[in-house]
Amino acid sequence: MVNRLKTLYELQVIDNQLDELAELRGDLPLAVNELNSKIKTIKDQVTSKENEKVESKEKMISNEEEVERLTENLNRYKAQLYQVRNNKEYDALTKEIDNSEETIDKLQSENKALDLLIQKLEGEVKEITPQLDVLHEEMNVKEAELKKIIAGNEKEESKLEERREKVVANIRKSDYNTYMRIRKACGGKAIVSINRSACTGCHNVVPPQRQLEVKSNKRIYTCESCGRILVSPFVADEAES
Repeated sequence: MVNRLKTLYELQVIDNQLDELAELRGDLPLAVNELNSKIKTIKDQVTSKENEKVESKEKMISNEEEVERLTENLNRYKAQLYQVRNNKEYDALTKEIDNSEETIDKLQSENKALDLLIQKLEGEVKEITPQLDVLHEEMNVKEAELKKIIAGNEKEESKLEERREKVVANIRKSDYNTYMRIRKACGGKAIVSINRSACTGCHNVVPPQRQLEVKSNKRIYTCESCGRILVSPFVADEAES
């Protein structure tokens, strides 16, 4: 049982060192991710507006072609008015003329609206595009800082990760799952020692009976206040040596 506790505490020591290295990066990883997210959002907006512009222009061309076709028909219908032989033919032609003129007006009105939309989209793209340059510049600076920190600690972190893998290989799966669950719930500290009758995790006094149980090293005991795994100073010293 002592070895189980010692191995768990050794894992905590390694994770503490890895956490310290992670803290050196500060909020840089988060900042880089946020900047990437902002850049992606703006790029998506630009792409959406550009696609809408293309669709609008294609629709305008289609409308112009339809107006041209309808205008030719309209001129032909008007010329035919002078050749009608009865009221029925006259009414039919005037109806076609009215329909053509109405459709032409609608298409021309739609094209005016599309033209205004295209101008609006171009203005919006022109307005938001410079933001990309600012964000890219800021991201490049933060990425450079982050890479510098990572490069400086890369060897040490790699060694710690290797040590961690070896230690984890010697830990029971159930113990490891318990450790990780507590570590996540308690801000990284899953297993701590008792010092001056207090838990070094939450600094609350550990009841005398629990102190005796922990020193017996017969099984895994937790702090009644914070829920962290408790080990005796002997186990902690052995793991750190």
